[in-house]
Amino acid sequence: MNKKYHVYGLGNALVDIIFEVSHDTIHRLNIDKGLMTLIDAERELKLLEELDGVKHHKACGGSAANTLITLAQLGGRGFYSCKVANDDAGDFYHQDLKSAGLDSNLHYQDKHTGRTGKCIVMVTPDADRTMNSYLGITQHFSKTELIESAIADAEYIYIEGYLVASPTAYEAMHAAKQMAQRYGTKLSLTLSDLNMVNGFKHELTQVLDGGVDLLFCNQEEALHFCQTNNIDDAVKQLKSFAKQFTITLGGDGVLLHDGETTTHIKGHKVNVLDTVGAGDTFAGTFLYGITHQHDFITAGTLANRAASHVVAKYGPRLEPHHYQQLHAELANLKGSLITS
Repeated sequence: MNKKYHVYGLGNALVDIIFEVSHDTIHRLNIDKGLMTLIDAERELKLLEELDGVKHHKACGGSAANTLITLAQLGGRGFYSCKVANDDAGDFYHQDLKSAGLDSNLHYQDKHTGRTGKCIVMVTPDADRTMNSYLGITQHFSKTELIESAIADAEYIYIEGYLVASPTAYEAMHAAKQMAQRYGTKLSLTLSDLNMVNGFKHELTQVLDGGVDLLFCNQEEALHFCQTNNIDDAVKQLKSFAKQFTITLGGDGVLLHDGETTTHIKGHKVNVLDTVGAGDTFAGTFLYGITHQHDFITAGTLANRAASHVVAKYGPRLEPHHYQQLHAELANLKGSLITS
């Protein structure tokens, strides 16, 4: 039986404010470069004050939101559960989700009093991205924001690993997992960020207990989660947590494990401008591929290409012409894939 949604996602709702900054600015503001750091309201206001006048652009974001938007822009059907406040940023976020073609709990539930979360993304000339996230009301994401009927009517559920930082969101992760298992919805999870792996490994392991159908991570996250310096050892260990998984390797491509075979898909040489959204774009494209009757390698090859497109531009989302190129490339793949 066909389900209404290809993917049901849940994650932190953050308005992304993306700035192009120098290394000196990162140093002057005493920011940990290249990582995601949680900040409080006072620090958020201070950073926005310091960055006032710096070139930037906004979009509704959060890791899982970017993944679901990629899926929708490719033509997939997605539902996104999140929490925003009844403020200007929350209204912007809701409208941006609608414009992207996503269904959401925000369409059916009232917004709450508070402040919508924001992610201050700083991109340096080396194309590295540093994120300082003020969670705002999304830190209170809970089971209340889950729409059980939509989970039941989805092929996959996609859970953002960042949620482990909030006690109520951590409970929601377990509740969503139980709902997915109840209705035969396949479960996918992303480790999200090195800080989440290092700071919340116990919680992530608990969510992974019993296994998931599909796990997304990058090489650094995989190595730290498995406490090894050897990627082959990490692959062996991850098999006990996930039936299938992907490990992105940056410019070196991606490792795909389809449950039986581990395959390396080579990377694409591009002029990297901004790595914001690379992993999210990969996951969204991959989920599109496997929910549209494409095999693991085809989905991984397409997702690898999508990630190369997004790092060659500023911002976490692809442009309309990129989606057209991806569909053209998908039509031309026909099993002729360059792997090693």
